[in-house]
Amino acid sequence: MKKMNLTTKIIAALILGAIVGLVLNLTAPNVFDVLNTYLFVPVGQIFLSLISMLVVPLVFFSIVLGSAGLGDPQKLGRIGLKTVTYFLITTCFAIIIGLCLAAIIQPGSAGEFDTAGAEFSTEEAPPVSETLMNIIPKNPINAMAEGNMLQLIVFAVFIGLALTALGDKTKGIFSLVEQGNEIMMYLVGLVMKFAPYGTFGLIATAIGTQGWDAILAMGSYMLVVLAALFIHSVVTYGGTVAFLAKKSPIWFFKKFAPAMGVAFSTSSSNATLPVSMEVAQRDLKVPEPISSFVQPLGATINMDGTAIMQGVATLFIAQAYGIELTMADLATVVLTATLASIGTAGVPGVGLIMLAMVLGSVGLPVEGIGLIIGIDRLLDMTRTAVNITGDAACALYVGESEKNKTIKQQRAEV
Repeated sequence: MKKMNLTTKIIAALILGAIVGLVLNLTAPNVFDVLNTYLFVPVGQIFLSLISMLVVPLVFFSIVLGSAGLGDPQKLGRIGLKTVTYFLITTCFAIIIGLCLAAIIQPGSAGEFDTAGAEFSTEEAPPVSETLMNIIPKNPINAMAEGNMLQLIVFAVFIGLALTALGDKTKGIFSLVEQGNEIMMYLVGLVMKFAPYGTFGLIATAIGTQGWDAILAMGSYMLVVLAALFIHSVVTYGGTVAFLAKKSPIWFFKKFAPAMGVAFSTSSSNATLPVSMEVAQRDLKVPEPISSFVQPLGATINMDGTAIMQGVATLFIAQAYGIELTMADLATVVLTATLASIGTAGVPGVGLIMLAMVLGSVGLPVEGIGLIIGIDRLLDMTRTAVNITGDAACALYVGESEKNKTIKQQRAEV
């Protein structure tokens, strides 16, 4: 009998966890509460903790190696510009797709919503200007301890540039960083053996807690978000792979499926980062320096899935409250959500904080978030899978474009 590979195991765990969670919710809620407390939650949280344990050291080692491996600061700048430009453009596309679908289908007009009972409280998201000013860490050790990814990435880039500039003088440190990266990747492989069990626990908890009634009540909103996520993945990322990277989109999605499965269960771009980098380097053959630079940066600033939710949720809330948004308001939504994505962390639930910021920018009631908060966890899982797929598509495109540039330079020299 053929042994199941990791992708098959994770997908099987996703399906089984969803079925178990839903069946127990409908038929034996008391049994679900007991199993959730003593089995599903502990198994899911152990997996999350194991993988989160690796994120900070892996990002540090990989960004240092990526920056040093690129060597030429001019090349690093070129790759950085390509990456950030790609992320900002695709985020704009994502919001526009979400807004267009929500405007056509009008999920907020599909039923009666208790807008008076909608309650939500949130911390105010930091202004983008503040995020940009705080990008340089005053204390790199503190940035590591707090998991401040933007500051950690900036510090690691400086270390990588210093290692390149000093050359043989720091070859011992360079070897140490290489060995540290090898240790992290080995540990990722080790933790991934537990992935199907962790996935099962996380999905069983998410589906079992929400139940069928919550899913049905918000069916139209969920369908619009899911349709927008699907269209963006196929058209934008599939187009990137086909036309920019000159590869087969089917090959890309098939190879990247294990990372998407983990992202779906964890709802965290940062927590999935060790897995997505390993899959990109091993299965998509993205050069290690490119993957090590692009994907951690993407996990920090690329939030296309979340941006889609911003667009759909904004129009949904406006429709539910009977408020008309002008074209200027919609343009403000696109701009605010795109800029807000730069300063938000890749952790579960951050989309709701971003949404509060977007709603405030066009004068919509923040309390409207209470209408969607019940089923946001389920959509958050799908958004995260889309986010990390965009990071991988960008890494593949950048890797192929740099490879082609090198080949052209070599031919010109000959």
